[in-house]
Amino acid sequence: MDALRILIVDDEETIRQQLDRLLTMHGYACTLAADAQEARRHLAQEPFALMLCDVNMPGESGLHLVKQVLREHPFTAAVMVTGMDDPVIADIALKSGAYGYILKPFEANEVLINIANALRRRQLEIENQSHLDKLEDTVLARTEALRRTIHHLEESQQELRLSREETVQRLALAAEFKDTDTARHLRRMSLYSHLLARRYGLDADRCELIRIASPMHDIGKIGTPDHILLKPGKFSPEEFEVITRHSEIGRHILDGSEAELLKLAALIAWTHHEKFDGTGYPRRLSGEAIPLEGRIAAVADTFDALTTKRVYKPAFSIEQTLDIMRENRGKHFDPPLLDTFLGAVDEVLVIKERFSDAAEPA
Repeated sequence: MDALRILIVDDEETIRQQLDRLLTMHGYACTLAADAQEARRHLAQEPFALMLCDVNMPGESGLHLVKQVLREHPFTAAVMVTGMDDPVIADIALKSGAYGYILKPFEANEVLINIANALRRRQLEIENQSHLDKLEDTVLARTEALRRTIHHLEESQQELRLSREETVQRLALAAEFKDTDTARHLRRMSLYSHLLARRYGLDADRCELIRIASPMHDIGKIGTPDHILLKPGKFSPEEFEVITRHSEIGRHILDGSEAELLKLAALIAWTHHEKFDGTGYPRRLSGEAIPLEGRIAAVADTFDALTTKRVYKPAFSIEQTLDIMRENRGKHFDPPLLDTFLGAVDEVLVIKERFSDAAEPA
């Protein structure tokens, strides 16, 4: 295994040599620089795992050098070395991105411990960034068809209505296939949302947009690992934290378009797990700070989730479901919206029966 490369930057030759001997003896490969300009030449020629840099040097200060190096070489860790025991300078160094702060004269163990800690932290950050990059690549790869198809929808006004609705249903179903939900769940949730919006008094165009956009509420599940999403038992706190990210992932996938449909879909994906009392996620919004469409989707999605068998629970009866929802009036649900939904139960049950999972495909 190649030795980790360390760049030692100090205007005092004795300090450079002392650090070089110490670190070389412990398996590091060292390169020495007497000032910031020489350090930059070395950085331009080869990568370094860590830069050990003096704070006070003739000409350009070590603090300025560290800021620039960490900006241009984000995978290089930095540890500051100084002869001044000044808390203000130490605070500036750490806020600039340095991982450690060593005072001269230093003990060998102090230098080695600071370097080991900095390199470990650097490795964790590289691994974390790699994980995030892979997740983003996965999400982007799985949603390429979504963006391409939506682009075609926006350019084809003549076919907009029928083609966009079918495309939304199919692309939303791509996320649901990771879960145990079905295309019928998407249809029911869509129609419940449309019914509630209409009964609540929204105009016909907005109701129709909600009907088409709402099936994409869980599109962010594309970025949720299957071993967590399909777990039959209770989630650990760490697993639940991963699950909650699907709202943010969904917004990330859908956001940024000028199309009103995608703007609304992004809003619903982001807010349909917020709760009226502020205990939901991802932003713990409460009351009317939650967009109306998110509050509508929360009622519709919860009703369908409770009355449908899932991998982690059986289906509740209609009576049990309505009792649970009434108990959460003003907690999970917007009271007037819930009252409107309960007042439309007869129409809700017609939708549920017509698009039940056991029904033949229409």
